[in-house]
Amino acid sequence: MKKILLTAISIVMVSASIMSCSKGKQTLHIYNWADYMNPAVIEKFEQKYNCKVVMNYFDSNEALYAKLKAGASGYDILFPSGYMAKIMYEQKMIQEIDHSKLKNLKNLDMPFVRKAIDSELKYSIPYMVTYCGIAYNKKKVKNFKPSWSMYDRTDLAGRMTLLNDQREVIGAALKFNGYNYNTVNDAELEKAKETVIRWKKNIAKFDVDEAKRGLSSGEFFLIQVYNGDAIQLISENEDIAFALPEEGTSISQDDFVIPESSKNADLAYKFIDFLLEPENSKDNMEFVYYLSPNLEAQKLMSKDFMTDPAINPPAAVLKKCDYLLDLGENNTKYSQIWDKIKSEQ
Repeated sequence: MKKILLTAISIVMVSASIMSCSKGKQTLHIYNWADYMNPAVIEKFEQKYNCKVVMNYFDSNEALYAKLKAGASGYDILFPSGYMAKIMYEQKMIQEIDHSKLKNLKNLDMPFVRKAIDSELKYSIPYMVTYCGIAYNKKKVKNFKPSWSMYDRTDLAGRMTLLNDQREVIGAALKFNGYNYNTVNDAELEKAKETVIRWKKNIAKFDVDEAKRGLSSGEFFLIQVYNGDAIQLISENEDIAFALPEEGTSISQDDFVIPESSKNADLAYKFIDFLLEPENSKDNMEFVYYLSPNLEAQKLMSKDFMTDPAINPPAAVLKKCDYLLDLGENNTKYSQIWDKIKSEQ
């Protein structure tokens, strides 16, 4: 999800990537969020297994889903959020996980994992846990309040952004109105739609990566953003701060999954198991500023990291947060509302 130093979304065909790799080397093709893994960890894996890792990037779960549904193949590992992994599994787009090939599963915090959508790890393995909140420029935003109501601030019109993500944006409006992120109640969804349409008048765009760059450069003053991205921004600009809205927000877990079309599943398992090693998981956490449910890796993290409320929110905050769930047939309600929001002038 997702750091400021965005690599442009690759449009290079997988077949071309294969041709460019050294002869005799296996190639692992991964479809991931941008800047969501430590390059040094990838290099270690390549050296250990004498292989090449090729990364392509998406900017939303819906974009990932749409590309695969349209027939894209050649990927060996994907990184959907939990609710999207469930959709993909039910539509037979991803494989069941063979636990016997992952000796490092024992490192996971299983009481935490049991709370996730795929609590038995039937088709997914957890990577990182994310929270959605608000990052802002302390010098530019006066009288900041940790609330989704900031998007009603007309004095900030044209200087704010929302994510280009239907579940997160509609979900924020639902929490603002006192509802659950996963509601399928038509009246509640209608109120959320009206709220986002009102907010739309005050924002510059729905965006992910340009929004982060814009906050860093001063083009934007306030953006909806994931916690790890915000911490990266703060590390580069001391004028930026981050808050989880008082009304509550989303909790999402991004997962490793192996698509049905994978041509190199054995190497995919080796990669997942490699990333579950405590030292490698630690290196990734330090790079992306998200918390992994890898208990052994957490033991290697600094106290400052583990007690940072933006990374590991306290229980009182978590009580107001909702896990993003798969809504089954009701997912179409969100898509239809999103289309109406986007078409509103």
